[in-house]
Amino acid sequence: MKKEKLFIFLVFTLTTIAPLVFAKDVVHVVASTPDLAALAQAVGGDLVKVESLIKGTQDPHNIEVLPSYMVKLRNADVFLIIGMDLDQWAFPLRDGSRNARLLTVDCSKTINRLHVPTSKIDASYGDIHIYGNPHYWLDPQNGRIILETILDALAQVSPENAPVFQQNVRAYSQKLEEKIKEWQAAMAPYRGHRIIFYHDSWPYFQQRFGLEIVDFIEPKPGIVPSPSHTARLLEEVGQQQIKVIAMEPFYDKRVPDLISRQTGAHVVVVAPSVGSVKGVDDYIQLFDYNVKSLVDAFSD
Repeated sequence: MKKEKLFIFLVFTLTTIAPLVFAKDVVHVVASTPDLAALAQAVGGDLVKVESLIKGTQDPHNIEVLPSYMVKLRNADVFLIIGMDLDQWAFPLRDGSRNARLLTVDCSKTINRLHVPTSKIDASYGDIHIYGNPHYWLDPQNGRIILETILDALAQVSPENAPVFQQNVRAYSQKLEEKIKEWQAAMAPYRGHRIIFYHDSWPYFQQRFGLEIVDFIEPKPGIVPSPSHTARLLEEVGQQQIKVIAMEPFYDKRVPDLISRQTGAHVVVVAPSVGSVKGVDDYIQLFDYNVKSLVDAFSD
């Protein structure tokens, strides 16, 4: 009787626990932002476990680092960062995790960078990034470049799964290319239209879709708008007949709403990242939402 119970116990153990022990381990990916996490999931599929350190509802320029971030990195295989100084807070976390096997990947390394300073800058310029504007994921064509960078990283740590990763990239890149044509067609009637953004996060989006950014709610990046700057914006919106002011959801709406009340310009909340607004749960939905929001505002 004891032997039968022992046999049953061993069978149960081998059929429940053993697959967890002997199954091929998935690649554990940690991304600094949800945009990189979404693209990593598209590349890795079921062969990866992906986590983002921050949420889309957080301003990436102002992150409160939590101890849990370091714990996530301690158990990770790959760490994806935006680079270009946007997530420089991530490096002490990486070093503190003491994870010798961790592969850190700067996803900006093959991006055509915009707004790279050509002269010496200091704090008087505001929150200027010395390596250029880091919001490159807001051009969906750059999303295709990021996919390839992530593919190289995953293939390096899990070469046996490289063919699957490559197939996933081809499929997602093709889908993204089809969507880019759709988004550009939707935005085509509004090429050259003037717009004001709250923060200088959108040059890559502007370049892709042909908008003309004439000003920002912030007088300088990261600087709260002053009464004099607000007065100048009011005059500018009226003179240039600007119809749309676009802003990220984590910024203060008081100045945009004031300008809207006095000029009739529409204030549109745009999504700077995956998860920053309700319903934007992946990279493609990010552009679906932003394109529709801007088209609706321009056409109203």
